[in-house]
Amino acid sequence: MNDPHTEHKALIAPLRAAMVDFDADIVRNALTALVAGDAPVHMPCPFGSLAGPDALYEICYAPLFKAMPDLERRDWIVLGGETEHGGHWIGCGGHYLGTFVAPWLDIPPTGHLTHMRFHEFYRFKGGRIVEIQTLWDIPEVMMQAGAWPMAPSLGLEFCIPGPATLDGIVPGPHDAGQAQASRDHIIAMLTHMRRHPGQGGPEAMEMPRFWHPRMNWYGPAGIGTGRGIAGFRNWHQIPFLGAMPDRGQYADEVTCHFFGDGPYAAVTGWPNMIQTVTDDGWLGVAPAGQRITMCSLDFWRIEDGLIRENWVMVDLLDVWRQLGVDVFARLREFNKARVPGRIAFPVGAG
Repeated sequence: MNDPHTEHKALIAPLRAAMVDFDADIVRNALTALVAGDAPVHMPCPFGSLAGPDALYEICYAPLFKAMPDLERRDWIVLGGETEHGGHWIGCGGHYLGTFVAPWLDIPPTGHLTHMRFHEFYRFKGGRIVEIQTLWDIPEVMMQAGAWPMAPSLGLEFCIPGPATLDGIVPGPHDAGQAQASRDHIIAMLTHMRRHPGQGGPEAMEMPRFWHPRMNWYGPAGIGTGRGIAGFRNWHQIPFLGAMPDRGQYADEVTCHFFGDGPYAAVTGWPNMIQTVTDDGWLGVAPAGQRITMCSLDFWRIEDGLIRENWVMVDLLDVWRQLGVDVFARLREFNKARVPGRIAFPVGAG
């Protein structure tokens, strides 16, 4: 029986392993071996879109490794599946960890262990990665450095955990029936979500039909985490829809890639949302009446027919950029009295 998704998980395993105890040469070789030379690589702001493994390593990984010389990668979700467009994707979620001893993206170092959540999606064709869509939670690093220059989050900010069931690295063989059921549940939930506010109040979304009463919604740094439907609505959905009530009205202008694997589902898209910032603004930024795009890379875990956990990443730095706010310029102003440079601090066995 043809099982490309289990095969693709096996193909990406050496790259993931190379990043567990990050070694520059081994990681670079693993990227070169797996990623097609002309593959589009979509990274979060400020990196933007790149092409091929060399650019990915030099522009993104090498500076991060310099800032955290004991860098390591820890995956807690690895899913594979086929989307409605026929693409074969692997989605990985986890953290990069390391001792933050040198500036990175003008974020001042702390000398302490620092974590940065990642959601990374890889499209495979012919045994190679031919497209990458990635979000790194860079604001999470700013917050740990005490360097966050924007409004405080409404939700809780903490080190986001992996699945409570510890089964997020889904093994093969791929169960196509369960994968389809997981994907269908998420698509139906999102379809109902879009009923509000255009077709009625919160009851139009029928959230208890899809969400577990003790669900956790793990939002990106800058929004934070909410517990239960009430936490999700108060700390994310109400301010989000208040600022952008036209959410979901431009679905024909974006492309989303949904796939399932076991009791999990995932979505990627670059971008996969369009809406207009109005009313009293969002995330402390005044309304601009401006239409913006968003990239959101998400994972869901379904338990007993209901969504128990949802990991969400949004390129918020790009949202602010589109609204005319340079978070990195503000970061430099906010932290100009701090002494820049490398911390003379032993790392690892040193």
